[in-house]
Formats: sequence, structure tokens, C-alpha cells
Amino acid sequence: MIPMTLDEIARVVGGRPHDVPDPQSLVTAPAAVDSREVVPGGLFVATAGAHVDGHDFAAAAVASGAASVLATRPVGVPAVVVEDVQTALGLLARHVLGRLGPAVIGLTGSVGKTTTKDLLAQVLERHGPTVATDRSFNNELGLPLTVLRADPATRYLVLEMGASRKGDLTYLTGIAPPHVGLVLNVGNAHVERMGGGLADVAQAKGELVEALPPGGLAVLNADDPHVAGMAGRTKAQILWYGGSAPVRAENVRMDGAARPAFELVTPTGRAPVTLDLIGAHQVSNAVAAAAVATALGLDAADIAAGLTAARRRSAGRLEIVERPDGTTIVNDAYNANPESMRAGLRAAKALAGARRTVAVLGAMGQQADASRARHAEIGRLVADLGYGVLIAVGDGDPLAMAEAARAAGQGVAVHTAEDAAEAVTLATALLQPGDVVLVKASSEIGLAACARALAATS
Repeated sequence: MIPMTLDEIARVVGGRPHDVPDPQSLVTAPAAVDSREVVPGGLFVATAGAHVDGHDFAAAAVASGAASVLATRPVGVPAVVVEDVQTALGLLARHVLGRLGPAVIGLTGSVGKTTTKDLLAQVLERHGPTVATDRSFNNELGLPLTVLRADPATRYLVLEMGASRKGDLTYLTGIAPPHVGLVLNVGNAHVERMGGGLADVAQAKGELVEALPPGGLAVLNADDPHVAGMAGRTKAQILWYGGSAPVRAENVRMDGAARPAFELVTPTGRAPVTLDLIGAHQVSNAVAAAAVATALGLDAADIAAGLTAARRRSAGRLEIVERPDGTTIVNDAYNANPESMRAGLRAAKALAGARRTVAVLGAMGQQADASRARHAEIGRLVADLGYGVLIAVGDGDPLAMAEAARAAGQGVAVHTAEDAAEAVTLATALLQPGDVVLVKASSEIGLAACARALAATS
């Protein structure tokens, strides 16, 4: 973050200093919403959540080195007091970005955002200082926190932009107007909140390309008809990727560890890529990252080298742990929707080869009226792919998943567990050395803890 006095911050966000001995004292480091992540000279942002109120940790944050707190009430330590912390944080980020000059890249999609963001960041880092979204901090708090990590040296600012409702991307692009906007795909993530159908999801995701300036560039997936339909919603130029588009993959193949390789084709030439990620679906993520890098002026050889050198950065996304007994745990439990569930099941099966596969699956959230049917589809896919064991975790829709897998009649052993703790107990009893175990559900189900517990068992 660029150094700013508390007095200046107060003016920018429309707040007032409180318990501040010297209004000219500086904030010199990025902001944080977790008091445990505060760094000396930083700004602690006190947010009030459903279970924890950040105001209660203000003193601890200052004791850990925070220069001040952004809060909605006095907290007994130096603070800038505002009416609404979220709004103030966005105003501060927009002000800071206005004083800097990085290339701002916004990316969105129903699946693959975080992996694509991580790949793109690793390609761009080879060519200039790059700041990218940490983990999946892609909402109204996470995006401004990312912006506030930028400084005058930052050349590329890569912003993952999430949307759970219509209007979310309009809000985020108002804080950080992108010059390049990437839309990966339109699927059933958050479909319930967006209106219930894919057309509603497409309407929400297309807010990103609507925010691009006439001199900007929209990077669109030619293989997704809902994304392709966004071409008429932007004044920016368009670069297509996928299919037979100018940026694409050819000669795709998979190695014995389910890692894809392909020949990257861009307007600047061709170059081979071998990914250190599992799953055929990663090819589209990598080509999307390549298309953005192409738009920013990198050539095919440089992009391919960056993609080949890239490693998984974010936990809970096809994260592989090899146990001493030869069992492989695939932790894909960060989140789930029908598209990502299918991709995860296929990737784990490809990784397993002839080994037995076990699926520990929980609910996919926000699937609207089609939720039960979509869970049943996943149950049938588990059976069709030849999984040996399914553990369906939770009441309601996961039971439909279990029923469909049993009805498919293809030999999958189906079990049910009430919660993550019972799933751990059941899986521990069922697992055999050498099994490949996929753990996946929407994040609120808590199966990430199940994956960690199984990975720690030998």
C-alpha cells in the first residue's frame, strides 16, 4: 500500500480520527480483516460477522503493529471511525488504485476462477511485479484488500471477482475498473441467488465486460455459448480463446498422473505446455490464462514456460496428499457446484487408473428447485465412472445422490454419513491402502476438515 496519513485516509473515506494522538501518523502496509494477519504499519479493518466482531480484536491488532483501525465506533486505540466499514474500504481502495498505474485484470466465471488466477499470476510474475487475489478473497472485502496490497512498483493487478448475486460485479468493478476482463464460463454456481437459471447467471457474469472501457479488452471463452453471447454487451475489443479461436490448445494428452499436456497456439506462435495440475478441465483454465497474457503482450514461448512452471497455490482445489500407506487423498472441498463436481470426479478417477476410487461427497449449495435432481445426476455419474465407494454426507439432497448411485446398479458400495465427523469415522474404516479418495462439497458443509483428517491418517 502507498503510505497515507490517518488524516488523509479519514478524508478519503468520509470518517473521523478517534483516539489518534497524531493525525499525520502513517499507514505504510496493507490492510487486513483478520487481526492475526496484521503486519506492522498496516490497517486493521474491523468487520462485524455473524459470529465474530472485529471491533473486539482492535486492541490486539494495534498491539501486533497495526497503525490504526478502520471501525464503525471508537475502540480505545487509534481508529478512523466511519458509518460503514465495507463502503469505506472500497473508497480507500479506489483512491489508492487511482494513484497507481498497474494493468488491472478482472476475471470471473462459475468454476475455475481461483486456479486460472493462480496460473495467470505465475505467468505474469516472470515479467513484472504482480499482485493477485489471495486464496479466493474475491468479494466486497477481499477485492479491496487485494488492491491495497499494490504499490507503485506493481505492474499487474490480477483480481478474481466473485458474484453471488446480480450487481456484485458492478460493485467490484466500480472499486477497481479493469482494463482486461476475462469470463471463463457460465454454470450453476449461486444460481439460486441469481434468479434460478443459466441466463440469470450469464446476466450477472456479463457485468464484468460491461465495465470495460472502449480501449479495453474482453477475453471470452468461445466454447461457452453463454459467454459468447456477452460479445454484444461490451465496447471493448474481444479476444477469443478455446475451440478454433486465436488462442487455443491442440494435441491435448494426459500422462499417467492425470496431468494434461498440450500445444499452446497464440497469434505469436506455438509452444508446448505440461501442467502440474490434475484433470483435463485444467486445459481450459490454462488457455484462459494464456489468452490474458497474450492480450498483455507476452509471446507464446514465454506464456508456455510460465504455465509449465506454475504450481497449485490455493488449498482445497484438487489438492493431493499421499499417505504413507499408499492412499491418495484428493481434497477438492473448497466449494462445489455440478460443473466442478463432475470435473473433480473425473480428475480423481483419471489419477487413480486401476486403483479403487472412493468419493466422499456432500451437498452442492444454492441449486434452487433443481437441487435434488442435480445431486441425483452426480450420484449416477459416480456409478457410471466406476467408483468403488460413495459416502454421501448430510441429509436431504446428498441422500438423493446416494439413492441414484444405488439405483444405477454398477457395483458402487453406497454409504451415508450424517456429518463430516461421521464421514471421517466411516471412511477410515472403509479405506484400503492404495485407494484414491475424492472429498468434495460446498464449503459450508465442512468437508475440508474431513479431507485433512483423512490425509493425516496412516
